[in-house]
Amino acid sequence: MENIQNLPIDIQTSKLLDWLLDRRHCNLKWQSALKAIREKINVAIQDMPENEEIKQLLSGSYIHYFHCLRIVEILRGTEASSKNIFGRYSSQRMKDWQEIVSLYEADNVYLAEVASLLSRNVSYEGPALRKQLAKAQQLQQELSRREVECQSSAADLRERYYAACKQYGITGENVPRELQALVKDLPTVLDEVGKDAAKLEEQIQLYTAFTNFVCEWSEPVLPMLTFAQKKGNTTYYEWRTGNVPTVIERPVVEEAPPETVTEDTIDWGDFGQGTQDVPSVITVEDGIDWGISLEPSSGDNGAGGIDWGDGEAAPIEIEVVDAGADCPEGVARGEDALSILENSQSRSQFIDELMELEAFLTQRVSEMGEEGDVVAMSQFQLAPSVIQAQSREHIREMLSVVQDLLGRLTSLRMQHLFMIQASPRYVERVSEVLRQKMKQADILVLKGATMAERRQEALEEQSRLEPRVDLLAGCTRELQKLIEADISKKYHKRPVNLMGVNI
Repeated sequence: MENIQNLPIDIQTSKLLDWLLDRRHCNLKWQSALKAIREKINVAIQDMPENEEIKQLLSGSYIHYFHCLRIVEILRGTEASSKNIFGRYSSQRMKDWQEIVSLYEADNVYLAEVASLLSRNVSYEGPALRKQLAKAQQLQQELSRREVECQSSAADLRERYYAACKQYGITGENVPRELQALVKDLPTVLDEVGKDAAKLEEQIQLYTAFTNFVCEWSEPVLPMLTFAQKKGNTTYYEWRTGNVPTVIERPVVEEAPPETVTEDTIDWGDFGQGTQDVPSVITVEDGIDWGISLEPSSGDNGAGGIDWGDGEAAPIEIEVVDAGADCPEGVARGEDALSILENSQSRSQFIDELMELEAFLTQRVSEMGEEGDVVAMSQFQLAPSVIQAQSREHIREMLSVVQDLLGRLTSLRMQHLFMIQASPRYVERVSEVLRQKMKQADILVLKGATMAERRQEALEEQSRLEPRVDLLAGCTRELQKLIEADISKKYHKRPVNLMGVNI
C-alpha cells in the first residue's frame, strides 16, 4: 500500500482532458455548464471593489476557477462588514462569486476548463508565439546580412567608379569637363612623344642596315618613324605633301554637353504666350506652296507623268577630287591640320612601325643570347659595321626606348583620349557608364537603409513578443502546479506529474 501511495501519476499534457473524462472526474457536457459560468463572470466583474490585487487578476486575458477562489478570499476582507451572526454574507458581490465557485466545483467543471486551457497553451499558444519570435529573429539575421551586402556592393561600385576614373586620369567630380580637359592637353602629350621619337635614329639605322644586308631590301623601311624622327610631330599636311604649311586651320572640336541638365537651363521659348496670334488651322488661303498641283499638266501622259528612265539621258560624270585639292596651296585644313599623331591614319601607321621595330629588336636580343651559334657568327662576318658593333645589352637599351614610346601611345588612357578626340559624343557614353555605377551605388545605399529600418522593426517585434512568451510560460507553469496539486488531492496526495509542459 505504501508503495502504491508513493508511485507517481504521470499524465501527458496533450491527453490530460481525455484522461479526466475517461476516469469520470469531469462530465462530457462540461462546456455547456462552462458557458453559463462565463456569463455570470462577465456580469460579476462589472461590480468590483477598489483593490489592486483584484485589478491585476482581472487584467488577465482569461479568468479561471483559481482566480475566482482568490477573488473570494479578497472579498472576505473587503466585504467583512456584511457578514451576519450565522457566518453568511449579505453582500451581492460575495454571493455572486460564491455562486460562481459552486458552479465551477459541480462535476469538476473547473478541472476540465483548466486542463483545456493548459493543453491549449502548450499545444497552440506557446508554439505560435515561439514561431513568431523565431521568425522575427531569423528576419533580423537575414536583413542584417542583406544590409551588409548592400553596403559592400555600394562600396565596391564606388571603388570601381573611382578606379575607372583613375584609368581615365580624372578625379570623377565632374566627368565631362575633366575628360574634355584631358583632350585639350592631348596635343602637348603627343608633341612630347614626337620629340622623344628623335631617339630612334640608331634603331632605324640598325633595322635599315639589317634589312638591306639580309633581304637586300632597296625600298625605304619605316617611313613614318623616319619622318617623325627627323621632323617630330608635324602636321599631316607636311607628311603628305613634303611642304611646311603656311596656314594651319585646325578643325573645331565639338564640346560635349554638360553632365546634367536642370529645368533652369531648359529654354521653353514662348510656350503658352501669344498663342492668340498663331492660327490653329492652316488653310489654302495662307499661301503655302506644298509642291502639289491638283490640275493635270500638259506634259502628263497616260502613265500619270512618271518618268521611268527609259528615255535617253545625259551621261553622269563623276569627278574625283584629291583630298585637300579644294584648299589653297600652303593651307592645312581639316585632317591635314592635325599632327601625324593626332590623325588616326598616320598614328596607326606610326604605331604599326613601332611594333615592327619592337619585334625586330626582340628577335635580335633572343638571337644574340644563343651561344655557340657558329652559323650565325659566320653569316654576319660580312655584315656592315653598324650590325657587327652591336652588343646584346645595347640592343636591350634600344628596345626599352621603343617599348616606352609604344606604351605611352597604346595605354588604356590614351586609347580613351583618342576615342574622345575622334567622337566628342564618346564623352556622353563614358559619363553615362560612370554615372550608372554611382546611381547603382546610391540605390544600394538606400536599399541598405531600408533593410536597417526593417531590421529595427523586427527587433521591436521581438522585444514585444519576448515578454508575452515569458508571461505565458509563467502562467502555464503556475497552472501546471495547481492542476497537479488538485489531482493529487483526489488520489490521496499521490505525486502527479504533467508531462510535456514546455513553453
